[in-house]
Amino acid sequence: MKKIVVIGPESTGKSFLCEQLARHYNTVWVKEYAREYLLKNGTDYTFENLLDIAKGQIQSEQLAVDRWPLAGNTPGEQRSTNNDQFLFIDTNMYVMKVWCEFVFDKCHHWILNRIAERNYDLYLLCNTDLPWVKDELREYPDLETRERLFRHYKDIMVNQNVPWVDIRGGYEERLQEAIKAVDAITG
Repeated sequence: MKKIVVIGPESTGKSFLCEQLARHYNTVWVKEYAREYLLKNGTDYTFENLLDIAKGQIQSEQLAVDRWPLAGNTPGEQRSTNNDQFLFIDTNMYVMKVWCEFVFDKCHHWILNRIAERNYDLYLLCNTDLPWVKDELREYPDLETRERLFRHYKDIMVNQNVPWVDIRGGYEERLQEAIKAVDAITG
């Protein structure tokens, strides 16, 4: 199984891209746990809440891995064995690290330990060139802040060993760039 993580600042199309990729490759994707958590518990979160969110994200990801390859099957649907190798993940501990440090100037050791021990095959870093879309959970509508956050993610990508691609352009361009990157890791 190849685990592909989609990361980047808020409102950069991460969830939509994961959904599109899962559909294209006839597989599944792991949703961002933070959305579910914040919708249930409210947006007035604490540093400790971010640890709860991180643990929920890891649990969601691990559940998908443990249920593999059955996770994507729906009644009456057959998945191609050629595409069973991909699991798309919307957000991982790098996002949690940036969130903790950006808001609280510190990060939980638990999150840092998960970064060190978990393995991925590709990162798709969503750029800020899409228009910001307001929703009840988003915090940073100004482009300057979103670009600053993007630079944090890019710095992380440059300083780690997993292949990564800067995903930019409109939604269709992003999908095509992502498909090209995913296909490249399968040789």
